[in-house]
Amino acid sequence: EDVRERKEGLQGTLYIASVEGCGPRLFAEWISGFQQRHPHVQYNLWNGNTDDVNNRVTKGLCEIAMITAPYNTEEFHVLPVYEEPWVAVIPKGHALYSWENDPVKPSELLPYDLLIPSRESRKGEIDKWFDGTGHAPVIRGRIAHMMNAYELSLHGVGISIYPASISSLIRDKDVCVRPVEHPNAHADYALIWNKNHTLSHVAEEFIKYVESIEERNSVE
Repeated sequence: EDVRERKEGLQGTLYIASVEGCGPRLFAEWISGFQQRHPHVQYNLWNGNTDDVNNRVTKGLCEIAMITAPYNTEEFHVLPVYEEPWVAVIPKGHALYSWENDPVKPSELLPYDLLIPSRESRKGEIDKWFDGTGHAPVIRGRIAHMMNAYELSLHGVGISIYPASISSLIRDKDVCVRPVEHPNAHADYALIWNKNHTLSHVAEEFIKYVESIEERNSVE
């Protein structure tokens, strides 16, 4: 492989895992730019929730991954890359439906069934939005995939709480997306890789490429 790289350029397969939300879009942008520099690299991408993705990195099933906070900084190198608000996905006809997609307060969500991501730590995070109200939210379901969140809310099963990237699925006014009005209602994304595993050359170069993009974005 080293000989081929000297002759033809960077070789190998990059094994990636990612949460949904903005993960697929960001990886697509990075891979597109990286491919222009290294056209012989191949890609193997896998999607799941953060707990599943963490597990794949730990087991060495992928080298680079994107997850949402909180992060395990003892086991992983962490490179923050993106932040977006949490939103409520509300079907047409619901009392909280709004054409303007204006923010909704956690206290307004209390009387209604909520659908939240399946990550174990996520419920505790969302419960804190309701501190001070004297009530706990009604969690009707736990979901691992963005399409499930959208479809369940569309069919009136409950209000889905999801990162704002879910807006990309919406093609009409059958549901609205309202940001959750709380200072901690934001999803933070980071690129991670295992501190205890030796990275392949292609993974090292990909990380350097993403780091250069993030440095350029911070300057701008």
